[in-house]
Amino acid sequence: MSNVSNENGPTQQAVDMADLAEVEDAKLRQRTGKSYSQGQLVRRRFRNHKAAMISAIFLVLIFLLAFSSIGYAGIPGWWDKSYAATGPTVDGGTPTLSVVPEWLGGEGIRWGEHPFGQVTTGNDYFALVMRGTQQSLIIALVVGLVSTVIGAAVGAIAGYFRGWVDAVLMRMTDLVIVIPLLVLAAVLGQMSSGLGGGIIPLALVLGLVTWTSLARLVRGEVLSLREKEFVAAAVAMGAKPGRVILRHLLPNTVGVIVVNATFAIAAAILLETSLSFLGFGVKPPDSSLGLLISQYQSAFTTRPWLFWWPGMLILAIALSVNFIGDGLRDAFDPRQGSRGKKRGFLGISGRSKALDKAANDSQAGPGGKDVPAGQPINGSRFGGFMGSGN
Repeated sequence: MSNVSNENGPTQQAVDMADLAEVEDAKLRQRTGKSYSQGQLVRRRFRNHKAAMISAIFLVLIFLLAFSSIGYAGIPGWWDKSYAATGPTVDGGTPTLSVVPEWLGGEGIRWGEHPFGQVTTGNDYFALVMRGTQQSLIIALVVGLVSTVIGAAVGAIAGYFRGWVDAVLMRMTDLVIVIPLLVLAAVLGQMSSGLGGGIIPLALVLGLVTWTSLARLVRGEVLSLREKEFVAAAVAMGAKPGRVILRHLLPNTVGVIVVNATFAIAAAILLETSLSFLGFGVKPPDSSLGLLISQYQSAFTTRPWLFWWPGMLILAIALSVNFIGDGLRDAFDPRQGSRGKKRGFLGISGRSKALDKAANDSQAGPGGKDVPAGQPINGSRFGGFMGSGN
């Protein structure tokens, strides 16, 4: 279905989203006896996305494990070993963690003194991995925040003012895009290493090179929204451009911004890993997951656990954030549908089936009474879906 819109009418995408939100709310009103706001519908769809909910719980557990185990910023943790403390190597540094019961032929379930093993210098590898996880998560969150703020601001300003402002900002965006991301990040990361201040300068410079995709997406949304009646009404009432952008345009692009922010965090994890692996990211004596893989890649054949623990955590974090992003995308866009059986082949026929089924199910009001033909299912509450900023 085309998303093309004329100057005075909404896009087909906006019509579909409003229709699906309206009939979904009507079905819920019929079942529960109360009406749902747009925010409540979004939260409900996200909770119904099982992969996203499981990933969110798993990511929270990783956060809690990393920051509670060895502590952070002077706050002690429950693990009694420091990632920087050396000591004698016990049993060749073999991990003491065992999760296979004896009745299955394993060594029993136990945690042990060094669950992830030890490195050659005797450092506890569990503490090192937790420190690396802390640093990688902090970098990813800062990069996601910085890139989201810059991308949303650049895209909104370019889309609203258009003209020479749009031309200048988009050419600047193109200039960042044409330079290979890894090369640009490596150069800036190497420059930031001499600034001091730990990992924050590295995270900031990575955020300065990863905002371009969001800027283009927000610009496209704002170009469409600025022609709507609620924006014209705000301008007619004397609203300044800053207020129009912050209070009317950006809130209506929150779905695009939030979804892109989650994917930016996942991409930042992998980007930091690549830079640290190449020697342009986090530097010793500090640690990160990418740096651990780089330092112990030669031990893959003799002590593979030194490679697998940080590798599995990188994979787990990246997959969890991506699944959360998928759940947010489905929650903010009703056309996606959280159940694969409603999507049809590649999602092409799913939208029409969802609209038809929801429309048929919602024709009966509470108590089995039919809704009169031509009467809106829920008044005009979702009629101005894209103009909710008015």
